Amino acid sequence: IEAANAVSRLIEKDQVAAIIGEVISSDSLAGVPIAERAKVPNIAPTATNPLVTQNRKYAFRACFVDDLQGRVAARFAWENLKAKKAAVLIDQAQDYCVGLANYFQKEFKRRGGEIVAVSYIQTGDQDFSAQISALKAKNPDLIYAPNYYAENALLAKQLQDLGVKAPILTGDGAQVPELLSIGGKAVEGMYFTAHFHRQGAVTPLGKKYLKAFEAAYHKDLDAFSALGADAYFLLLQAMKTAGTTDGPEVAAALAAIKDFPGVTGKITMGPDHNPLKGVVVIKVDKGKFAYQTTINP
Repeated sequence: IEAANAVSRLIEKDQVAAIIGEVISSDSLAGVPIAERAKVPNIAPTATNPLVTQNRKYAFRACFVDDLQGRVAARFAWENLKAKKAAVLIDQAQDYCVGLANYFQKEFKRRGGEIVAVSYIQTGDQDFSAQISALKAKNPDLIYAPNYYAENALLAKQLQDLGVKAPILTGDGAQVPELLSIGGKAVEGMYFTAHFHRQGAVTPLGKKYLKAFEAAYHKDLDAFSALGADAYFLLLQAMKTAGTTDGPEVAAALAAIKDFPGVTGKITMGPDHNPLKGVVVIKVDKGKFAYQTTINP
């Protein structure tokens, strides 16, 4: 409700030419229909649900969508980790987790992999012993657990306690400092697909923005801040290309962006205004999030 009200105020009261926002998909799904009706371009930095931009002319995003992340996770599991058998543990209370798990399973099986176990948890669960016992019996090469940090930290501890040594692969929702503080040594070796890592800032704009951000805020540049910057720079580029702030022309210029050298890497606006861009892979190494590689679609 607040997201919808905020978008309405920006358009009706402030008469903005475009909107950067919203951060999460549920707020975006509330706000973008209002911007769509008003023909005001709306670019979300980190809303990953495919429905945010689907069949819309004025809704865009700076981040990749969950289906790309899930497919790249399967590719990394198959090619880099050499996994042939995967167990999947899904927080069924979160659409984000369910979506990633579905995309992963489809791609992993397409590549020839076998999903040997699928188990479900709920946000806030503390005991995963039943699920772990079920997957342990199948002896998987990998555990794909695209859940948030609290559940994944507890899962890692309990897997360790029950003698399961298969590596854990998860998504960007678990890449927060609290995972390290809760999970401790148990999360060592956990892999993530993610939107950004400061070591992956390789474009001139990325390097310049990284330096400016860290000088101003005295902390590492994180994914949310980098994607917020890309939303701004993409919009600015579209306005320069269009030569106007007129909504329909800016939207057309945004939709036509190709190989834009953004903060998070090269960005091409694909179908349904979903960016085609690299997915970063990160690993917990010695208590830190260590950059591994960037996988391009």
